[in-house]
Order: sequence, then C-alpha cells, then structure tokens
Amino acid sequence: MMKIRILVCCVIVLLFSACHSGKKNNIIHIGMVDGWAEGVAMTYIAKAIMEEKGYHVVIQRATPDMILASMNNGDTDLYMDVWLPLTHGAKVAKFPNLKEIGTSYASARNGLVVPDYVSIDDIGQLKEHEAAFNNSIIGIEKGAGITAAVDQVVKDYELNYRHINSSTVAMITELQNAIKDHRWIVVAGWQPHWMFGKMKLKFLNDPKKTLGSTEEIKIFARKDFGEDQPELANLFSHIHFDEGTMADLLVQMEGKRDKADAARNWLAEHRSLLKIPE
Repeated sequence: MMKIRILVCCVIVLLFSACHSGKKNNIIHIGMVDGWAEGVAMTYIAKAIMEEKGYHVVIQRATPDMILASMNNGDTDLYMDVWLPLTHGAKVAKFPNLKEIGTSYASARNGLVVPDYVSIDDIGQLKEHEAAFNNSIIGIEKGAGITAAVDQVVKDYELNYRHINSSTVAMITELQNAIKDHRWIVVAGWQPHWMFGKMKLKFLNDPKKTLGSTEEIKIFARKDFGEDQPELANLFSHIHFDEGTMADLLVQMEGKRDKADAARNWLAEHRSLLKIPE
C-alpha cells in the first residue's frame, strides 16, 4: 500500500510539473501602457503573431515603471515600447534582469508640438507668447519619460509655464479642441503617433537639445526569455516597423474598439512588410 501511495504521489508531481512547464512555454505576458498609440499597436500586432504560433497571450496594462519592475521580477515576459537612449534610459538602468531583444522602430522623436498655424518655430520663442499659450504646456501622465523631459525643458529654457499633467487621451482632446477653435496650444508629443496623420502639426526646434534627438524604440524581455523562448526571441529580433509601415498601422488602429481584430486584419494585409521569420 505504501508503494502505491508513493507511486501515486510521484505521478501527481510529474503531472503538475508538466502542466506548469506547458503554461510557462505557451502563456506569454506582455506589458502595455493604455493610451500610448504606438505601444498599443505594436503590442496587439505581437499578440496576433504569437497567437498564430499557438501561444496564449495575456496583456498586462500598467505604467512603464510597473511593467519594467514586473519584467525584472520575471512576472512579465515582454514590453514592446522602450524608448532609448533618453526617454526610458534611466528607468531601464534601475533593473538588472532585463534584456533588449530587438528594435521595433528606429526614428522615434519626443518634443513640444504645436498646430502648424502657430507662427513660432522653436522652444525659446514660447517666452514671447505666454498669453497666447495661457502659460501652459499640456502634458500626459506623470510616470511617462517625456513628462520628466518636459519638466527639464521648462527649467532649461526658464519658461514661465505650467506643465499640466493629465493623460494622453486628455492631451489629444485638448489639442483637437484647440485646433477646432484655431487657438494656440503647445503639447508634449511624440512620433510615431496617429495624431500626425490626422492633424497638421509640427515639432518646435529644441536648440538646447534638452529633449534629445532621434530615439529608437526597443523591445525588451525578462533576462532569461531567450533561453525559455528561443523561437520568440528570434522572431522579435527581426520584427521592425519603418516610418511608412508604422504610420499606416497607427491610422488603421486608431478609433477601433476591437484592437485585437484590427491588428489581425492589418497583419493579414501587411505581413511581408514586417519580415516575420517563419
């Protein structure tokens, strides 16, 4: 009887281990910041590709700091939207258990953005038009990398402006309303973003380079992801969006309630553009 009990226990342990291993191999947790258009789009494209290959993908919605911390702890597998070297450089440096596995976009940019009818061209000129802009820069979430950069812009250029933090959605709404009324407005903006395809906008020049120059959007994973998921690590090392491909994706995804369905439809028509390894 004792031998039978031991045998049963061993079988149960083996079955549990097999199930746990299966989950580890087939369930992928990917971080995403809601409202960040390029990150949302790339996340759903990644989800669609992995699901085609038989993976179950769980999207974990959080702030960048929370996603990076979770990935550092091994609870999140992937994050598609790490901007380097400036925007997220300091954040990534805090976490030793992360690994860069690919570059999804090579010509990203942060900055202060105005409608094209605004007659100034660089950040320093904001001083001369404080009343026109209501002494305000419309920003996004406090945890965003661009938020800290804009705070530094206010200091470096000695601007008598309030940096108003709310959300990406609120910033876009303020921008759309201002354009509708032909009012002057300055916002914290970035490219790639669908707003550049739907509104006539321009970046203000940054002579002091406080906001940096061109950045790359990197794909990061937990440190041992390549060992656990070599197929996926190889896949994400090859996936890349050029400017035209990204612009088309963002316009197609914007406003769609079912992001997963929109991503699958876009992927069906544009698969060859991403150079996805078979």
